Amino acid sequence: MEVLSSPEFWVAVSFFLFLGVVFYFGVHKKAGAALDARAAAIAKEIEEAKHLREEAEAVLADYREKAGNAPKEAEAIVALATKEAEALAAETSRSMKEHFERRMQLAEDKIARAEAEAVQEVRAAAADAAVTAAQMVISAKLTPETADKLVKQGIDALKSKLN
Repeated sequence: MEVLSSPEFWVAVSFFLFLGVVFYFGVHKKAGAALDARAAAIAKEIEEAKHLREEAEAVLADYREKAGNAPKEAEAIVALATKEAEALAAETSRSMKEHFERRMQLAEDKIARAEAEAVQEVRAAAADAAVTAAQMVISAKLTPETADKLVKQGIDALKSKLN
């Protein structure tokens, strides 16, 4: 019975007892279920990681496409801005030209009115000067007999025109 006194025997007995307790209480099933659950969780995480990687690759491809199109878009934006700036410059030039022409027309009209007023004032002044000069000449050279004669001629002329 030396087998009973060897430590290897007792280690083997305790190992088999441990295995019996483990199988009796179904620990192997629980451990298997836990391992299966862990494997399912890992598979789910791997699937999510694959899905996220596909999304990331799609976003990366989209950004690369946008980055490839960026120079074209920039050129289009610059061309549009240039076209709009030219249109604005043309409109501003046209507007300024119209404004200048209106101002010139107003100035020419004002000058024409001033000229007409000046001509009218000169005529009035000339007429006043002529009347004054005529008064002076008439008062200096008109005698009472000549004045009576002129009044009589004027009345006769008026009578002949009225009849």
